[in-house]
Amino acid sequence: MRARDIMTTSVVSAKPETTVSEVARLLLERNISAVPVIESNGRLAGMVSEGDFLRRAEGGSHRHGSWWLRLFSGSGENAADYVKSHGRSAADVMTRDVVTITEDTPAGEAAHLLETKRIKRVPVLRDGKVVGIVSRADLLRGLAARRDAPAPIASVEDDVIRQRILEEIRASDWAPAYGVNVTVAEGNVQIWGIVDSPEQGEALRVAAENVPGVKGVQLNVSAIPAFGWE
Repeated sequence: MRARDIMTTSVVSAKPETTVSEVARLLLERNISAVPVIESNGRLAGMVSEGDFLRRAEGGSHRHGSWWLRLFSGSGENAADYVKSHGRSAADVMTRDVVTITEDTPAGEAAHLLETKRIKRVPVLRDGKVVGIVSRADLLRGLAARRDAPAPIASVEDDVIRQRILEEIRASDWAPAYGVNVTVAEGNVQIWGIVDSPEQGEALRVAAENVPGVKGVQLNVSAIPAFGWE
């Protein structure tokens, strides 16, 4: 099993010019821990995570630390900290040194990266452009799909089925905007994600059932978390 078999392809992302408040809203509304920041040409610019916001919230306290310790940090580091804690756009607060993988990265290697780097999701790149994202939840879903299947080895046919289902969903005008992931093992499909309504979930099921080679479909979807915005 490789990254291409489990990654979420409908990636929730931000632009470099997206405001900090808009990024925070994205994290809350989508119930995710981080978003990639993608340039207009599709290339990855950085990631904004919960950790970046925590450092932002703590930024003011560091300004009152020991003056002699700040002498050793240098003006460049102090300036960078200031941008992080006071910047208004995703480009200001994002982490630029991002851990990434490719579609061919084995799932085990992706899991090892998440564990050793202490991150919850990793962007998947093709020729420098973001084509998906693998989270801890995606890895668990892939593992569950393999365990539920009589023979847990993913085949070429399973990969074709998955791609056709994703294409059908992307081409529809009713598709959820919050990220849907699909796993296929021995023709058995599992669909994960967040939907606006039960009808949207049923549409996902029907779209998958209509793809040749599908033996069964299991929905694992939930409603969008309710957040109040003034």
